Amino acid sequence: MIRAAHRTAHFREIFADGRPAADHPRAVPYETPIAIEFNGIGYAVMMASPVEIEDFVTGFAIAERLLPRDGAFADIAIHETDKGIVVRANLPAADVAPVFERARRRIAESSCGLCGIENLAALDRPLPPVSAPLTLAPEAIFAARDAIGAHQSVGNETGAVHAAALCRPDGAIDLVREDVGRHNAFDKAIGARARMGRAGDHFALLTARCSYELVEKAIVADLGALVTISAPTTLALDRAKAAGLPLYVLARRDSVLAAL
Repeated sequence: MIRAAHRTAHFREIFADGRPAADHPRAVPYETPIAIEFNGIGYAVMMASPVEIEDFVTGFAIAERLLPRDGAFADIAIHETDKGIVVRANLPAADVAPVFERARRRIAESSCGLCGIENLAALDRPLPPVSAPLTLAPEAIFAARDAIGAHQSVGNETGAVHAAALCRPDGAIDLVREDVGRHNAFDKAIGARARMGRAGDHFALLTARCSYELVEKAIVADLGALVTISAPTTLALDRAKAAGLPLYVLARRDSVLAAL
């Protein structure tokens, strides 16, 4: 198996104005099943871009509340097979109980909704309050929005992946992760931050719709604010307000909406 972000495919472009069809290559992102096991227990199967896998699984575990927000795995192994990738990570013995309690086999598409959660009560799980909410200056949001494109190497090649950036309060971008799934990209960014031991205030900028899942990931990771380039859902607004997460949506290079 090739662990890469994208490959070249060939297409025939057909025009509406009667011009002759033209053949040309185009970069297409890889989408690969990644099976995640914690302490030998199959927990989830996710469709994701097969790069920065350690970041992805770490961020996923933080979002699932299996690791602390600044945690990392002491032991993680990646096994490539002809059907996909298997990642085996070990949690400390004291933290394994939630895996047994909530273990489920999920096949999640990049547009997943509840991702196999069987109990609707999970939507109302208490969220920790954001410890240091950030009131962002508009200039910081515009600076990050203007700069993120230069960090989207796979997105610029393919036009088919999402990006998640972690930014300083002044809008400077510290890191960016990309993936075919918007949830996966955010997990990778959160995981990278934890694995690098980076501290300090960050807000997230996501090239995605502002869904409640992304709001909850930002809250659990204790980010100071969340900025998205698209609109929020009602549940996203409610969950952000409940945890005190500042939310900025429909971010453009010259305007943004701050949720009240």
